[in-house]
Amino acid sequence: MHSSPVPPCPETDVVVVVGEAIIDIIDTAGGPVEFPGGSGMNVAYGLGRLGVSTAFLTALGSDERSRSIQRHLDTAGVRLLPGAEHLNRTSTARALLDSNGSAEYEFDFEWNLPQISPTFLPKVLHTGSLAAFMEPGATQVRSLLELFSGRCLITYDPNIRPTLLHSHAEALRTFEHTVALATVVKLSADDAQWLYPRTPPHDVARRLLDLGTELAIITDGASGSYLRSNAAEIEVPAPPVVVKDTVGAGDSYMSSLIAGLIEDPEDDFGYGKLTRVGTAASLAAAITVGRHGANPPTRAELIRSQELARTSRKSSDD
Repeated sequence: MHSSPVPPCPETDVVVVVGEAIIDIIDTAGGPVEFPGGSGMNVAYGLGRLGVSTAFLTALGSDERSRSIQRHLDTAGVRLLPGAEHLNRTSTARALLDSNGSAEYEFDFEWNLPQISPTFLPKVLHTGSLAAFMEPGATQVRSLLELFSGRCLITYDPNIRPTLLHSHAEALRTFEHTVALATVVKLSADDAQWLYPRTPPHDVARRLLDLGTELAIITDGASGSYLRSNAAEIEVPAPPVVVKDTVGAGDSYMSSLIAGLIEDPEDDFGYGKLTRVGTAASLAAAITVGRHGANPPTRAELIRSQELARTSRKSSDD
C-alpha cells in the first residue's frame, strides 16, 4: 500500500470494512453446521442489512467456503473488494456454546490482506477483532488507518480473542496504537477487563479518550452500554429480551452504531447524539440475541423496534 492522493468518495461504498471473514462451524446433534462469520464480515453484513452502502476488504481462499461467504454478503448488497481470494483456504472458527448461549471459538485462521492502492475516501472506515492483531495483516491494517486517520471517521472494535494473542503487553500496545488512530472505539466489558484488569469501565473510557479517540463505548450485555466523549457521557439500558444466543450481538451493535453516526445530523458527540445512536445500537443487539446466530436486523426491523420502544416509553409516561 502506498500514500498516493485519495480522490473523493463516490456515492457508493459509504463505509469500508476491513476485517476477517471466516466460516463458523457449530456442532449440533445432527452434525456440524457451517455459517458465514467473522467480526468484520458480520459488521459489513449488518451495515448492508441496514441499507448502508458498504464495501468489504478481506482475505479468503478460493473454495466453496469463500463462495458461501460471498453469497451471504450478496444478500445484503455488500461489495467484496478485489483480490480477496488469495489464501490457501478460507479460515474457520468452531463455536462452542455454553448453557447461556455464549460462544467460545477454536480458530483455524490466516490473515494477510491483498495489496491494494486506495482509490477513494469513504465516510467511515471500520476495523477490529483479529484483523487488527494477527500478522502479517495487522500491519497492513494499521498502514491503512494511518493513511485515512483524520480524513474520515474511523471506528474500531478490538473484539479480543485472548487465545490467539501472543501476550497481554503486546496486545495492549497494538490496541492503544490503534485507538490513537480511531475516532470511535467500542469495547465489550470483557475486552475492557482483559485489557485493563481491575479498572472500572468509566476509567477505561477516560483512558481511551486520553489516547486520542473522540468517543469511547463499553457494552455489557444485559447491563446495557456506556458511551463517553469529551462533551457528554450516558448509560443506555439494554432492552429486555429472551436470549437465544449472543453470536454476533457486538457486531450488530457496531453496525447500527456506524449507521447512526452516518445518518445523525449533529457533528459533535454531544448528549443527544450519544443517546440516539446508543439507543438504536442497543435495540439492534437485542434483536440479534433474540434469535439464533449472527442475524442482525434489517433497516425495517430496526425502525419498527424503535417505534415500539417509543410507544412503550410514552405509555409508561402517561
